[in-house]
Amino acid sequence: MERPAVGPAVVAVLPAAGSGLRLGAGVPKAFVELAGVPMLVRAVDGLLASGVVDHAVVVVPGDQVAAADALLPGRPVTVVAGGADRTASVAAGLSAIGPDAEVVLVHDAARPLTPGPVVARVVEAVRAGAPAVVPVLPVPDTIKQVDDAGVVMSTVDRSALRAVQTPQGFRPADLRRAYAGTPDPRTDDAGLVEAIGDPVTTVPGDPLAFKVTTAWDLRIAQLLLAGAAAGPVERI
Repeated sequence: MERPAVGPAVVAVLPAAGSGLRLGAGVPKAFVELAGVPMLVRAVDGLLASGVVDHAVVVVPGDQVAAADALLPGRPVTVVAGGADRTASVAAGLSAIGPDAEVVLVHDAARPLTPGPVVARVVEAVRAGAPAVVPVLPVPDTIKQVDDAGVVMSTVDRSALRAVQTPQGFRPADLRRAYAGTPDPRTDDAGLVEAIGDPVTTVPGDPLAFKVTTAWDLRIAQLLLAGAAAGPVERI
C-alpha cells in the first residue's frame, strides 16, 4: 500500500543503510546497539527530543523496513526503502515528504549522540532564510597534503577548515533542486547544494555529534553514555 506523503513543518530524513562492516557487528550499522538501544532509535529519539523536529523519515534497505518499523513504535516516523547508495536513499526519503514541509533535515543515523541544541541551531538558520545549513567544528590537528608515495608536499592552513556534521538543514525546494541538478553520488548533501551554486551557511556543531563508524567510535560512545549515567560531565 502506498504511504501518504509526510507534511509537518520540520521533517528529518535519516539514511540508515550502512553495512556496519567497519564496526564488525554483522548487522546494518543503524541496528547496532549502543548501551542496549539501537543507534537508529537513539538518533530518531534525539531529533524528536530537540523540540524542533515534527516527523522523521527513516530510510533503510528494503529487507529491513519491517524491522525498523518494529523498533520505532508510537513515534511520528515513516520508514521507507532506500536506494543503491546514500544519494539515492536520501532521494527516496525526500519523495516521502509532502509539500507542506518548511524545513528538511538530513541526519546520519550513525550520529546517535547529537545534542538537541545543534538540531535547533540548524533549523533556526534555515528558518532565517539560509538555503542550506551545516553544523561544523574547527579542525584541531595539523593537516598535511601528501603525494601517492606518502611524502609531504605542503602543510595546509587549517584556520579556514571545518569538519562538517549533521543534521544538515535545507529549504525543501532547494534540496530537491540540488538533487535534480546533480546526478553524481555525494556523501554530503550540502555538497549537492554547493554544486548548483547556492550558498551553504555554517552553525556551531558539537563534539558529541561525532559519527560512529568503527569499533573505536562505538566504544567511545559507550563510555560517554556510561559517564552521563553516572553524572553530568563538565564541558572543557
